[in-house]
Amino acid sequence: MKGAVQGLFLGTVLLLCSARTASGQAAGRKKIRVRLAGEKRTDYEGRVEVFYNGQWGTVCDDDFNIQAATVVCRELGYEEARTWAHSATYGQGKGPIWLDNVKCRGDETSIFTCESNGWGVNDCKHSEDVSVVCSEKPLAGFEVIGQSLSTLQGGNKVEKVRIRPLLASARKRNPVTEGVVEVKYQGKWKQVCDVGWNLNNSRVVCGMLGFPGEHKVNMKIYRKQWDLKMKNPKTRLYWAIKKKSFWIHKVSCNGNEAHLNRCRIQVSAGKNQLPCENGIHVVISCVAGPAFLQRNGNRFKKAFQDKQALARLKGRAQTGEGRVEVLKNGQWGTICDDGWNLLAASVVCRELGFGNAKEAVMGALFGQGVGPIHMRRVSCTGFEASITDCSFREVIDGICKHEEDAAVRCHVPQMGFRDKIRLNGGRNANEGRVEIQVEINGTTSWGSVCGEKWGLTEAMVVCRQLGLGFGNHALQETWFWQGDHSMSNIVLSGTSCSGTELSLLRCTHDRGHVNCPQDGGRFAAGVICSESLPDLVLDSKEAQESAYLEDRPLNQLNCAYEEGCLAKTADTMNWPNGYRRLLRFSSRIKNIGRSDFRPKGGRESWIWHNCHQHYHSMESFSHYDLFSMNGTKVAEGHKASFCLEDTGCEAGIYKQYACANFGDQGISMGCYDLYRHDIDCQWIDITDLKPGNYVFQVHINPNGEVAESDFSNNIVKCQCRYDGSRIFMHGCE
Repeated sequence: MKGAVQGLFLGTVLLLCSARTASGQAAGRKKIRVRLAGEKRTDYEGRVEVFYNGQWGTVCDDDFNIQAATVVCRELGYEEARTWAHSATYGQGKGPIWLDNVKCRGDETSIFTCESNGWGVNDCKHSEDVSVVCSEKPLAGFEVIGQSLSTLQGGNKVEKVRIRPLLASARKRNPVTEGVVEVKYQGKWKQVCDVGWNLNNSRVVCGMLGFPGEHKVNMKIYRKQWDLKMKNPKTRLYWAIKKKSFWIHKVSCNGNEAHLNRCRIQVSAGKNQLPCENGIHVVISCVAGPAFLQRNGNRFKKAFQDKQALARLKGRAQTGEGRVEVLKNGQWGTICDDGWNLLAASVVCRELGFGNAKEAVMGALFGQGVGPIHMRRVSCTGFEASITDCSFREVIDGICKHEEDAAVRCHVPQMGFRDKIRLNGGRNANEGRVEIQVEINGTTSWGSVCGEKWGLTEAMVVCRQLGLGFGNHALQETWFWQGDHSMSNIVLSGTSCSGTELSLLRCTHDRGHVNCPQDGGRFAAGVICSESLPDLVLDSKEAQESAYLEDRPLNQLNCAYEEGCLAKTADTMNWPNGYRRLLRFSSRIKNIGRSDFRPKGGRESWIWHNCHQHYHSMESFSHYDLFSMNGTKVAEGHKASFCLEDTGCEAGIYKQYACANFGDQGISMGCYDLYRHDIDCQWIDITDLKPGNYVFQVHINPNGEVAESDFSNNIVKCQCRYDGSRIFMHGCE
């Protein structure tokens, strides 16, 4: 066992189970093991590496799928695979590529029993190394062997940190921001002595608990309580016993550490050492970010400045996770992961009102951004108010690509919201009727949510609150998910969310009473959650540069007229001798999300359009509008329904969807659909428009018919000037 630990390199976790020896026998009695490797990752994710014939090697991503990932994760001791990644997402490995074209059913006990080309037979490069992301929950009977990056001097390790509130006022707060610091070591909670404790130490602990700041504690009231207890013989004996449980005697942090384990710590030396002489337990007070408080008066200033934060997180459902984007010269862009580390990631987290970074994520694991890459080689001290205050290098064309976009996972406060909501009656843990816990007349009870006007934004909040990713479907009828009939009672109605709330009860709703016209047995709210969703964005540069005017005869617009793509005045024109003036442009729509964009309805609901000779799969996919400078709509166009297909894809991604020959429709992850300026309905009819200044707008998926991970990037606006014969488009974003 000891030799196995010494054989691991830093940052790698190997999991073994004594009950499993078949994989080694299956490989001709050669010793075979599996591990996850790579930089900037958690223990349950990384590049798949296998040990065969005395050497570690990688696995090629050809033919790899979620079933193969599940086999790897279960072999490593995790319950299941959450997802897998191609193209060396966690960095390129070294040595041989042992396996290629791996095909698993999903029930194999080892990846070595799956079908493959054989040991060392491949046509791959390390740029095709496959990676997996496993669930955090371990299988019973497995033992983790390895070394944590956050290890204390002497081999001791802090497992967790918490605040235990002592004052009644502190116990009522959610989240708890003030109280006694306790650390978990070897499964037991231990206290920390306050001798030599300072605000730098508090800053580290607050950061671990999801808080961006700290402030000085008024210790008079705590000292007074301590003195009162010490005067009482019974409590003095109690505290004498408790003081023996002090484990950490002295802590010295710089203040920018991501974890208490990285500070200098003096640990209890044993029975002969007087515990915490002349001291008491450490008390800290943390500052919560604005997202976690509903009332005003919080000490936290957003981004530690008086202006808007210059960073944001994209691509993830969970609060405090996402691809990092920064605002520079009025344009949002990404950060290259060259040199990306916990110090820089923690600056981003604190700027946005979270705690320290749990992880500095690399390799566009949370999806690729679009537009410019603003920064590379970011170097921070950890005390900057904004990531834009750190030193960095400019990105020269070709040095970084969006597959290197940096991301973060931040510590966030524990609010207890997940315990007050659940799904019932579904086929799996990711779906079901929504049930919440509410307090009625001083009594807490569970019940359903009224399904009237229930939509995707509400589903997004529910799935986030449960930690199940994004809301993929919002259901207003759940008669097929009846579950427990005693839970059919409606306890919440009139729910309306923006989609960013941390809890369903933080959305607006009918307070103090329930008003649901239909019963909860059939018309209760339900959701289907998903770990990944598509995300469509329009290429604003393409729209701006391709715009022009065309005067087109009415006799060439029959199909477009049939689809309603002309202004209303076309109804009264002299057909076929008239003409229409069209503002034409191209739409290049890319899917930068983590799953394919598919039509809402199945093929059976698609409509065959005889004029255009293809199926229309969505009733409304894109709106085109012109607004006056005061916001009044003066002209409009639309794609009444779209033929969705992969026009082009990123390198290494193959087209899946094509409209020709009655093909399947959609936009693959990493691909784009191009609607050229010269096709029907790709315009706004401006025949009746007067010369002047206007705002041009394109809105993709305007009704939110298909769930996306981010609806905020579905609109592009441009400034335009029409002089009666020409159109000038500029400032698109």
